[in-house]
Amino acid sequence: MTALDLSSPVAVVGTGTMGQGIAQVALVAGHPVRLYDAAPGRAQAAADAIGARLDRLVAKDRLTGADRDAARARLLPAESLAELADCALVVEAVLERLEVKQELLRELEGVVDEDCLLATNTSSLSVTAIGGALANPGRFVGLHFFNPAPLLPLVEVVSGFATDVTSATRAYETARAWGKTPVACADTPGFIVNRIARPFYAEAFAVYEAQGADPATIDAVLRECGGFKMGAFELTDLIGQDVNESVTHSVWQAFFHDVRFTPSLAQRRLVESGRLGRKSGHGWYDYAEDAERDEPHTAEKRQQPSYVVAEGDLGPASELLSLIREAGIPVREEEEDHGTRLVLPSGGQLALADGQTSVEFRDVVYFDLAVDYRRATRIALSASQDTAPQTLTEAIGLFQALGKDVSVIGDVPGMIVARTVARIVDLAHDAVAKGVATVEDIDTAMRLGVNYPMGPFEWSRRLGRGWAYDLLDELHVREPSGRYAPSLALYRHAYASDKREGSTS
Repeated sequence: MTALDLSSPVAVVGTGTMGQGIAQVALVAGHPVRLYDAAPGRAQAAADAIGARLDRLVAKDRLTGADRDAARARLLPAESLAELADCALVVEAVLERLEVKQELLRELEGVVDEDCLLATNTSSLSVTAIGGALANPGRFVGLHFFNPAPLLPLVEVVSGFATDVTSATRAYETARAWGKTPVACADTPGFIVNRIARPFYAEAFAVYEAQGADPATIDAVLRECGGFKMGAFELTDLIGQDVNESVTHSVWQAFFHDVRFTPSLAQRRLVESGRLGRKSGHGWYDYAEDAERDEPHTAEKRQQPSYVVAEGDLGPASELLSLIREAGIPVREEEEDHGTRLVLPSGGQLALADGQTSVEFRDVVYFDLAVDYRRATRIALSASQDTAPQTLTEAIGLFQALGKDVSVIGDVPGMIVARTVARIVDLAHDAVAKGVATVEDIDTAMRLGVNYPMGPFEWSRRLGRGWAYDLLDELHVREPSGRYAPSLALYRHAYASDKREGSTS
């Protein structure tokens, strides 16, 4: 099954931001495009807005004047659904309410030909449930574009329970012909991106609720240590707290209140207070013109330690040994069967976040996971009230000697980046095991859909097969609500590695 022929008309119903974006994508690809909106005058206004955006593309030399004129000639506002009768594809982008979408699609089914592909751009509703209102749900598919649709490459092609393979394939190939990067997934709450991305927000909010760190510090650690483009607090302020919470709540409800997707009480209070983010002028941060910028906690300058002792290779943080040597700090290496820590001159230890807490040990400072320790500009450290001040001082001085800003947070198991990445990896393995999508499509979706520094499986390979499982297992011991219980898929993944290497531990 191939993509739709460029001579085939495409219709978009609903002319909001997403509807206009999808229409522009199909139009620039070469299709005749019909726009319809139930509100009088909106289809024409949307056509005018798309025309203005085409003008800007010409001004930026991204589109020729001739191509713009041809595209404008192919764009037609429709006054009734009957004018969509000859379309080969109709994409609805109307209000995110099940009954509204179902009623619209029932009307469309009575208008278009039998071989017309029907699609929804829903981000939160079940494709199966929407299609359940149709006499022929086999030709109905999800085409979830990301905002802004003309710029972002990812499209999730979602097969409902009754979607025919031929329909899904045609939708997939059409999206690809439009210059997009499609990924195929089953109809699961949140699809790929909104399902697997939940821990990015949830764990940041959990650290905040535990008073482990303030929003500015958590965001800085996620960006400067974790490699994420934006922190969870600034990103949800940009998205809109009400919108982000609504998606979280929708996924949580759809999974029958699965504790892994539980919404944040702190975010609920933010929404209730009307602090919705940038659009309201205040969210986690204050966006008033005269507001002071919130700065992350950054430790004052400390003297570097005279040497360190490396017990083991530090696992995912092994690159630190080279950086320490390059900074002129002697490293004494001692082989340990299970050692993955640094011993400081005071006798205190420095260890990579592993899901345990500093208070459990005599004198341990934890440091957070970095996507790239060489390029990271900030490192988070975690200590308890029982940690010796000299140990913390030496730990701070060590990372400052490597050119890093240092943020000291509370005694939070798994810290910030480590627990976030571990949970993302776990949900990704669980999704593959349940047939949601392939490894390759999940990695592609998370890199392109939410701009992660790498896909969950790329992370998993880099960190080691048992890393995420071990960290979550330790977290589960300390918070046995089920939120951090590793999935069976992650357990099998970790155990298979041990078995292959001859270990039964």
